Amino acid sequence: MHITQLNRECLLHLFSFLDKNSRKSLAKTCHKLLEVFQDPLLWSLLNFNSPVELQRSNFLLGPALKYLSICWYSERVKVCNIEDWMKNSFQKDFCNRHENTVTDFLLEVGDRCPNLLSLTLSGCGHVTDDCLLLLLKNCPSLKTLKLENCVRITDRTLEAVTLYGRSLQTLHVDFCRNITQTGLERVKEKCPSIMLRAERSANMIPDSKPEKKLMLEKPSRKRVQL
Repeated sequence: MHITQLNRECLLHLFSFLDKNSRKSLAKTCHKLLEVFQDPLLWSLLNFNSPVELQRSNFLLGPALKYLSICWYSERVKVCNIEDWMKNSFQKDFCNRHENTVTDFLLEVGDRCPNLLSLTLSGCGHVTDDCLLLLLKNCPSLKTLKLENCVRITDRTLEAVTLYGRSLQTLHVDFCRNITQTGLERVKEKCPSIMLRAERSANMIPDSKPEKKLMLEKPSRKRVQL
């Protein structure tokens, strides 16, 4: 039996075992398999291992998407998560090349995938509070939000969770150095049912130059002495 003689249900099951590239390659062989590739039921889960993968045409975004993961674990992730004031010119140039890649993709997800249930971001050093705020607004069914080593995330994202994360059950903000203990306590107060985890976050050094921090501390000490 030729593969094209299988019914739609069998073909969808077959495609489900393939990665994105293999699905795309198989879809190029005939019109029937292309239709299977374009079936929304095939795209309820998407995993990406680098921002580069987000720019490829080997997947579809739509209302069927329920689970999304963008986890960048390569050595290059360390560059994006260095404090901006510590980066040299080469590192800044490298980051500028893909600074908006993940953010633009997530904005598109917010527009096209309102039924998203779970989002995991790891090593996405350029994702901003504004991006996650819009996504929380546009994806009201989101139950799980896991953020790891996303250095631009601040208490504004935690505030957005209290305002728009009405379906949220699990929130992880691990190694997100620019959130504070105050922000975490506010989530616990406003959303006590959320399972909150913040491993090595609020106790980490935020993105400010050490000398700036000292300048802010000195005046307060003088006032205490007076």
